[in-house]
Amino acid sequence: MTSAPPARLGKSAVRALGLLAVATGALESVVSPTLPLLQRELDMSPAEGALLSIVLLITGALVTPIAGKLGDRYGGKRVMIRLMAVVSAGGLVSALAPSLPVLLAGQILQGAMVGALPLSFVLVRAHLPAGEAKVAIGVVSGLFVGGGMAGTLAAGPVAEHLSRHWMFALPTLAVIGATVLVHRLLPGDPPGRPGAGGLDLPGLLLLSGTLVTLMLVLALAPDVAAHPLPLAALVVLLAAFTTGWVAVERRAAAPMVDLRMLARPVIWKSCVLTFVICLGTSMAVYLVPQLLAVSGDTYGFGAGATAIGFYLLPGTVAATLAGPVSGMAARRFGSRAVILAGIALMAAGLLALAAVHSQIWHLVAGKALIALANGLCVTALVTGAATAVDRGDTGIATSLVLVTRVLGYAVGAQIGGALLTAATPAGSDVPAESAYVTGFLIAGAVTALALPVVRTLRKGAGE
Repeated sequence: MTSAPPARLGKSAVRALGLLAVATGALESVVSPTLPLLQRELDMSPAEGALLSIVLLITGALVTPIAGKLGDRYGGKRVMIRLMAVVSAGGLVSALAPSLPVLLAGQILQGAMVGALPLSFVLVRAHLPAGEAKVAIGVVSGLFVGGGMAGTLAAGPVAEHLSRHWMFALPTLAVIGATVLVHRLLPGDPPGRPGAGGLDLPGLLLLSGTLVTLMLVLALAPDVAAHPLPLAALVVLLAAFTTGWVAVERRAAAPMVDLRMLARPVIWKSCVLTFVICLGTSMAVYLVPQLLAVSGDTYGFGAGATAIGFYLLPGTVAATLAGPVSGMAARRFGSRAVILAGIALMAAGLLALAAVHSQIWHLVAGKALIALANGLCVTALVTGAATAVDRGDTGIATSLVLVTRVLGYAVGAQIGGALLTAATPAGSDVPAESAYVTGFLIAGAVTALALPVVRTLRKGAGE
């Protein structure tokens, strides 16, 4: 007997997913702009502050493939509601945290939010035709980016005028409300492949070790002269974790990350491009505010937190619009054309910042262009991957791309920080201007090197 087709996703349900994307994006982004404030209030060392800034990314990278896989097997709505309950608990723990260990625990729970995106794509693919699904995925992705930028802008004023507790509490309340709407408005989706296997615990542990070790290697890299042996030991450990994880995943009956999916050209190329694009973007996201904050007595502009938020506002708007624009453009022109245009724009913006950054408007315009290009590229890559595989593999495919996105952002930010640390003279807190030039040049060159990969994509990839 043929099963009934899934119920069509209404506009109100898509809006509920969009609202959830805004709320989770805002909650994800509140730590970065307020890290100095948190370090002062919780008496954190720089090393502890660095750990706090990346723990959500690491746990998100671990949760994302699991969430997507479970969504494919047991139904996206069912898994999403349970996942957002964990995220809400984490947000409340972070809001009430009296100390760093408790705040770290809250951030670990909040990291589950990164898995919400592939689950949204599972739901959209299950309930909408392919063409409309592209637009809906673009809208949800763009709103997640917009929510992140809104959280970045609002976190500082909320923490300063209310308290650090409210900067976690307000977006958490929004997450809870949006989750209730999703539960009420989204139709139930049937399980895809129930009972296909259990949790890949060895793969999860090995991937955890790989990600943590990678972050430690990048953190110690600027001080290689002072700590050569620990760094060398970490590099060896990283290689061992990576090799072991690949071996386990290739042999596992139900792997955490199905590496066989990477054998498909559209998937591995999407992952490579996403990593490169997000690495370049995150270096700009890190370097531009730092450059704005450098004292005006040197080569900077001496901007405070409020002024920096204002200068980043055009980038917020561009990032928010890029998602739906990318979805519609991919539907009309194909994903390859959108990705090609986005990478060209990003490389041009990064190289322009390396050459010219003597006026505030140079940084504002460059950052906005990079934000637009990133939104265009990542959304097109995710939609291309999501619509290039069977419906039952949507969560697995998009999870691979989104894990790569998280890694790209984490590695890019660490490289940017390492460049500034290495270029800061002893006894000074102002790095040499050449460090910014080098960072923008590296990011622009790496991004430009992705253009040949884009040209190998099938024209209209993901249609």
